[in-house]
Amino acid sequence: MPTDPIRFYNRRTRTIETEQVYGEGWLRFTYENPVGKFFLWLVVKRAIFSHVYGWQMSKRVSAGKILPFIVQYDLDVTIFAKSVYDFKTFNEFFYRRLKREARPIAEGKDVAVFPADGRHLVFPNVDEAAGFYVKGAKFSLVELLGEELLPEEQRVRSKLFAGGAMVISRLCPVDYHRFHFPVEGVPTKPELINGVLYSVSPIALRKNVEYLVQNKRMITLVESPVFGQVASMEVGATNVGSIVQTVIPGRVAEKGEEKGLFKFGGSCVITLFQKGRIAFDADVVDQSKECVETYALMGERLGVAVR
Repeated sequence: MPTDPIRFYNRRTRTIETEQVYGEGWLRFTYENPVGKFFLWLVVKRAIFSHVYGWQMSKRVSAGKILPFIVQYDLDVTIFAKSVYDFKTFNEFFYRRLKREARPIAEGKDVAVFPADGRHLVFPNVDEAAGFYVKGAKFSLVELLGEELLPEEQRVRSKLFAGGAMVISRLCPVDYHRFHFPVEGVPTKPELINGVLYSVSPIALRKNVEYLVQNKRMITLVESPVFGQVASMEVGATNVGSIVQTVIPGRVAEKGEEKGLFKFGGSCVITLFQKGRIAFDADVVDQSKECVETYALMGERLGVAVR
């Protein structure tokens, strides 16, 4: 039997909506059908599958997919930084820039913002969360931060964020695919944690939320004068050609400043705050308790610092 439709809370309209899933039939076959699961194990999760698909989206012939995609998903072309006709490939369109005014940044030194457009889950205390995409389905910070093979005394990052707060920001193929800093601070050099490339659609994550800690990901620590240490992680997924970092390590990054981009495919950004350093906005917390994602845009208010 197919899983339930993917529903999310639209913060702007304050209504529950049903997601129009890109490639839904393929996703349901791969993650819900026994034959599809074998194909998943054999081919889909492997990097070569996504690299080949990403390569196809970088060929000039792929530009023919742009206008049909815009029409099908009713995208607002007026906020694009350049004309639709200037994109030479689908991938160029996919990681397009937007006009600056299209994503205003919530003001206030003590205000954190969402790092990307998408559907978000927040957990004020990741250790006490009842579950992420499904009640009872969780992963540990040790796994997320790639420290499961280290001796206890060397698990520095998982200890740093123990009992801390987490944001899972899921980007669909229809979304703006650049990610940004949620707070002002000084970033470290992004570090790669190698892994496979499962889908990050709830169709997949409801079956196994640990796909998020098995996938390839990159982690950057941001030293914030207001929020303390903040971890910004980008998670790759099926058909993501690559994660491109534009961050400049060691230089102060402003809140809302671009950190990087994803090439073709759905993807995810995970943000960690230290224990007791942030109070998320109540509406997002309430939805997340029910495993319902909140749709919000990059730059919108996420929460405030706790001193």
